[in-house]
Amino acid sequence: MPTAGAGGPARGGPVTFRCAAASLARADDLAGTASTVRSFLLVEHSGSWGSDALRDARLPAGLGEHLARGGRRAGVRVLLVRRPGRRAEGVGIRVFAARAAGADSWLEAATLSSPEELRDLDLDALGAGRSPGLTPYDAPLIAVCTHGRHDACCAERGRPVALALAAGRHADAVWECSHIGGDRFAGNLLVLPRGLYYGRVDPDSALEVADAAVGGRVSLDHLRGRSDLAMPVQAAEIDVRRRLTLTGLDDVRPTAARTDGDVTTVTLEADGRSLEVRVRRVLDAPQQLTCSALRDSPVARFVVDARDRGPSPAGP
Repeated sequence: MPTAGAGGPARGGPVTFRCAAASLARADDLAGTASTVRSFLLVEHSGSWGSDALRDARLPAGLGEHLARGGRRAGVRVLLVRRPGRRAEGVGIRVFAARAAGADSWLEAATLSSPEELRDLDLDALGAGRSPGLTPYDAPLIAVCTHGRHDACCAERGRPVALALAAGRHADAVWECSHIGGDRFAGNLLVLPRGLYYGRVDPDSALEVADAAVGGRVSLDHLRGRSDLAMPVQAAEIDVRRRLTLTGLDDVRPTAARTDGDVTTVTLEADGRSLEVRVRRVLDAPQQLTCSALRDSPVARFVVDARDRGPSPAGP
């Protein structure tokens, strides 16, 4: 149930529940909470998004459903994006396709003259890790979730982050985006093409995250995980990075994982060593996890037991 620490009081009224404040009060761990997604399609739409962005936005008849259905079938997360403050990018519709795959990640972009051209994009190819035919895009893209119609925390905590980035040196890289998952960790930020999810980001820490992204590094304090990895593997990678203070994008490389019940054993290469990390998934007491949730759900977290396996075998 909501508590006085979970939100702010309305004038003369009861306490307003906010899932991000409640999550912070519980000290929910960020590690291992990134949505598991490998392929993304970002579509510029500066108008209102509604609760279900693709179906509620004012897109041409049937287009939102076409993208939602095609993305679901192909395993592509389709997001709507806009420049902070709903400022239009210019003539045409910007579109980005991204594949999160570690060192093999890639990002492509195009400007379409009409929304109807979206119907011609090959979502099946994108879902399979192949180019849908756009133009390679070399700079990182920073998407900040500001989808207030989906969850109030995303707007309240996400918009100041997006505006702060837009006002500075990362203006060309930042976009507001629709729901990416993890409302209780707002402000949420996604760096593409690597699929790096960050949570509890404020305007100051957002600049640190963005600087790291441009510099080919990860920022450890707010990292939720890499979207191309299973959640226990995300937790294992973050544990290794924190223990060894490794921030390079490819400093840590998961090589194998096996799961037995609630325990996943992850093998990683890092700092010239092969490391084995046992990750146990634990479900804590049910809580209200989003601002609009109608029922409580268990809070999942990962308990890590790291074991150093010694130097990696010498290469050929």
